[in-house]
Parts: sequence; structure tokens; C-alpha cells
Amino acid sequence: MIRQRESKSAPVGVVTKVLRILETLHEAPSGLQLKDVAQQTAINKSTAYRFLAHLEHEGYVFRDATGAYAIGVRLARLASGSSYQTTLRKLSRPILQQLWRTTGETVNLAVLDGREVLYLDVMESSHTFRLVSQVGLRRPVYCTALGKVMLAYIPEEEHPYFYSGMAFERFTPHTIKSVSQLRKDLALIRQRGYSIDNEEAYLGSRCIGTPIFDAAGKIAASVSVSGPTTRVTKERVPAFAVAAKNAAAAISRTLGYALPEGGQAKTPMVAVAGGR
Repeated sequence: MIRQRESKSAPVGVVTKVLRILETLHEAPSGLQLKDVAQQTAINKSTAYRFLAHLEHEGYVFRDATGAYAIGVRLARLASGSSYQTTLRKLSRPILQQLWRTTGETVNLAVLDGREVLYLDVMESSHTFRLVSQVGLRRPVYCTALGKVMLAYIPEEEHPYFYSGMAFERFTPHTIKSVSQLRKDLALIRQRGYSIDNEEAYLGSRCIGTPIFDAAGKIAASVSVSGPTTRVTKERVPAFAVAAKNAAAAISRTLGYALPEGGQAKTPMVAVAGGR
């Protein structure tokens, strides 16, 4: 009986310490260095490091470029949607910055929220003439590169939910105007691995979007590069698509997605839209 008591009490002590660490990190969304975690939890530094290393390996916490620990994607998924979005944005930011430097155009990160695209991060081009979006903006899925590329990888059985709520408002003469037209576009997206919003939301704009997958292989978000058609020309779309797909694949890896053999993310896509 005494042995049983001891074997049960030890794990409880470990769980208490782990929970203390997670609660401390939850209160510090910008992250904490190891010494700060140890100090605020009153846990020995080497013990705190051992727990954090295991939690990081399992995806419950992550370390940013400065070495600070923060709540990870796996744990954020179990919490509120806003916590997950904050974590996704922080994990993606360094990769988006590289994409922004590579392309010189506006870079966007978004997720699906109901039947709409919700912008989580926007990095505007440094060009005077550029496409502008803003964090928190919502747009229809059918006229944005970000939306179409995510919809293309949503399981087919879930598509009726989206189709039933689409009014197909015409923003430009190029806007998709029916479910049948959208279905054809989604098939093309899956075939080539990227979507193109070609002046569908705004005249004079083009956007290339690619998909981000989570650890379970499900669509989690999307990345796009957008700019005026004078710079994001049809001839340059393949190059922009490669850059955007590489960025999306890198973000997917941070979410725990294992790329198939060959290093290509699950039939990635690219879309073209103005700031979409």
C-alpha cells in the first residue's frame, strides 16, 4: 500500500509543475526565457528545461528566434480560436517576412472563419503603388486567392456548407459567378497546387495563394502574395507561386505537417487577387 501511494504521488507532483509552467506561459503571450519560467514558477531551472523540452517536442510549447518559450499550436488548438490564431501568426511571421523580402509584394496570412476568409497578418509592399489589406478584414472565399486555395483542400463533403451561403456578388467583370464555375477553378487549383485570383476582387490586381496544412494533414490556413498586374504579371506568376509554396510548406512544417516524399506539400496552390 505504501509503494502504491508513492508511485501515485510522484506523477501528481510532475503534473502540478507542468501545469504551473503552462499557466505561466499562458499569462505571457509574448513568451518567456527559461530563466523567467524557472523564476516565476519556482521550479529548478534544469527541471523546468526538461519539462519545456518535452512539451516543445510534443508541440505544446514552442521557442521563437530569441529562445523564448510560448504556448504552442497543439495546446492552442485545445483552447480558444483566438489563441490559436495568435500562435499561428507568431509562428508564421519570420517565414512571411522572408517571403515579403523575396517577392517585394504584399504578403497575407489568413484562415477560414465560417464562410469567410479572415486575415490574420498583412505585410504591405514597400512600393508606393501596392495592394493594401488589413488584419481582421473578412472577404468571401470565392473571390480571393486565400479563400479559394483553402476551399480546394476542404473535404468534398463539406463543400455544400460553403456553396449554400454564397451570393456570388460581382466585384469585377472577372468575379466567379456560379458554383459550377467555382468547382472548375478548384479542380485546377488542386491540379497545379496553387490558386490564382486574377482581378476577381479588384481590377488591376493579381494574387497567388498557397495552402498551409496542420499536423493531421488538414488545411489550416493560407498564404498569398498580391500586387498590381503591372508587376505581378502572368509571366511572373510561376516564380511567385514557387516562393509562396515554399513559405506555406515551411509554415506547415512548424505546425507538425510531414511533407510527402519529394518534399512537396499536399498539392499546394496559388491564387491571384488584389490583396487576397
